[in-house]
Amino acid sequence: MPPRRYLQLDVFADRPGAGNPLGVVLDAEGLDDATMQAIARWTRLPETTFVFPAPGPQASYGIRIFSPRREVPFAGHPSVGTAHAVLQAGLATPRDGLLVQAGIAGELPLRVDGAGSARTIAVRTPRARIVEVADAAHPQLRDALAGLATGALPPALVDGGRRWWLAELASEAELRAATPDWAAVERLAHATDSMGLCVFARGGGLDYALAVRAWVGQTACFEDAASGAANATLAAWLAARDALPGRDGRYRVSQGREVGFDAIIELQVDEAGDVWSGGRVQTVLEGTIDWPSA
Repeated sequence: MPPRRYLQLDVFADRPGAGNPLGVVLDAEGLDDATMQAIARWTRLPETTFVFPAPGPQASYGIRIFSPRREVPFAGHPSVGTAHAVLQAGLATPRDGLLVQAGIAGELPLRVDGAGSARTIAVRTPRARIVEVADAAHPQLRDALAGLATGALPPALVDGGRRWWLAELASEAELRAATPDWAAVERLAHATDSMGLCVFARGGGLDYALAVRAWVGQTACFEDAASGAANATLAAWLAARDALPGRDGRYRVSQGREVGFDAIIELQVDEAGDVWSGGRVQTVLEGTIDWPSA
């Protein structure tokens, strides 16, 4: 089997090292599930994506998304990064400013704005639904938030392709200084079949409206450097409570500083109520991967 084109990207980043890393295997046709999972386990990146020919006339390309442990139906930063890789490789051309990726979550459009280093890409995320609005009696959530001063909105469990608990903290300073109780976050994730806990606060920065931290407790305990899916579920929750920051449903999020990154994610809730999650992407590594098929 000949080597396949491979990219490593930094997503939601204005410079290499600021955002969330992603591996992209182009020309993935012929790879089976076990091989794709083995490659994703070997890269040890948060996700690795695999690009296939478009399965239908409306799609620009097909996509499969794998974490090191399992296949993922939808995730924001892999969707945005893969669109960047496909454009760079010349595998697809936007139609009316849109690409369409076809994957487990269905056909999802991605909006492409600008060109070159200033280009931004945003994916229209799956429609979110509010699963539960919590109260103080929720034992696992109470443990995960112990010692943290919460904000005005009640915590909520929201499913938008990936399921997250969302909790507002009283201030950005409270959020930046917080130390997660990983045992409690893990119990919360497993008890509620969620990714974990996403905390947020109104931001004081000039270039962002919210600061966000996403604590994953489902497959492994870690803090996500920049999560398009978590921020999309948060945008849907804020829209449902008429609590969106910014104007015209658009705002920017700072995420990842507490774990050595500095990502900026751009959110929009459009007139139809759909959430678009995106930002800029940097290509860091470009080459080939030589991996035999199973």
